[in-house]
Amino acid sequence: MLKVTDLRGRTPSTSELRRVLPRGGTDVNAVLPTVTPIVEDVKCHGAKKALEYGQKFDGITPESVRVPQSVIDAALEGISDEVEEALKQAIARIRKVHAEQKPAAHTTELAPGATVTEKFLPVQRVGLYVPGGEAVYPSSVLMNVVPAQEAGTETMVVATPPQEAFGGWPHPTILAACKLLGVDEVWAVGGAQAVALMAYGDDEAGLEPVDMITGPGNIFVTAAKRLVNGVVGIDAEAGPSEIAIVADSTADPVYLAYDLISQAEHDLLAASVLITDSEELAKQVNEEIEARYTVTLNADRVKAALTGQQSGIVLVDDLAASIAVADAYAAEHLEIHTTNAREVAEQISNAGAIFVGPYSPVPLGDYAAGSNHVLPTSGTARFSSGLSTHTFLRAVNLIEYDEVALKEIGPHIIVLSEDEQLPAHGEAIRARYEVTGAEGEEQ
Repeated sequence: MLKVTDLRGRTPSTSELRRVLPRGGTDVNAVLPTVTPIVEDVKCHGAKKALEYGQKFDGITPESVRVPQSVIDAALEGISDEVEEALKQAIARIRKVHAEQKPAAHTTELAPGATVTEKFLPVQRVGLYVPGGEAVYPSSVLMNVVPAQEAGTETMVVATPPQEAFGGWPHPTILAACKLLGVDEVWAVGGAQAVALMAYGDDEAGLEPVDMITGPGNIFVTAAKRLVNGVVGIDAEAGPSEIAIVADSTADPVYLAYDLISQAEHDLLAASVLITDSEELAKQVNEEIEARYTVTLNADRVKAALTGQQSGIVLVDDLAASIAVADAYAAEHLEIHTTNAREVAEQISNAGAIFVGPYSPVPLGDYAAGSNHVLPTSGTARFSSGLSTHTFLRAVNLIEYDEVALKEIGPHIIVLSEDEQLPAHGEAIRARYEVTGAEGEEQ
């Protein structure tokens, strides 16, 4: 089922690996002509236009953009005890991890009377997008809301598509997750129109714009985030889900098959990649996938993802080559199934999150490992990080010098300002410790 790329017997460069490794790709530029008018319409006409687009794309118009508190309350009452307990357990683990991510303010003394203090201020109002297309994602509520709360964000809005099956309100499990987290502002709007409405708001409808938008979505949501970036902050332009697995001959092919299948069920464009130096393991994994994927609920979607150009098996000579390929691929999720898996994991430089050993599968991270599942895709893990408490914090420096400290460093600043031909910078320093008379002569 998975096509094989055989790199044995040679050492491809990073440049070559970027060309030959399985990779799909979503061309955000291609949908910008479609998304731009939507964003502009909502910018100019607010909630009215957002609801019109919701009717067009989701087939339903809710009674209001903002979900009534009574509907949110009823959603929590309506879910099973098992689902409620599962959400609570996941929230507790995610909160513990993200609470410990928050950095403390610190002060650096450069000289007597010269200090720079770095403190961290939360983004004040955040918009959190939760998808609602191919599947229901209450887990995305948890992964977006908890780090924002731990950062100290004052207010937040969750935007998620209306559902015809639920009278135009979002899916009850999503609303229940919001209730458990204390989020009382939920907008029943999805897609590009949700992103635009969060960015620009609507005074007449009582919808306050946000300062930052986070959360995954389809290519239209991603395009809208690109268009409003600068008006608001965004976390990233997320692509389809990815899993890569580095495995040797000791790996269990059944585990690997299930893990590759599990990520393939996210999306038709989801990527599942196995990197191994064992031809026998590669064969066994393909056989196990063939035998098992057909019994899954989303078999058609899984088959499309696994047979797409974005998925495959990469055969290499040895473990060192596997690590090199994994770093070049820079997967959103990377599993390590080798002897001494932790040692191998420590050698990886590029991955959104690394899952170590046979009992740390990616689905653990999708829900309740405590880590965040909003991670960099499409190779961007080479230079970016996943969603975390840090995402919702801004580092601000407080610079405080007294007169003596300024006099000590002042001559050097004057020299540099003159070298850059910005003499007024130097004059601003000199004016503070050289008193001059009316004729400009120093007194």
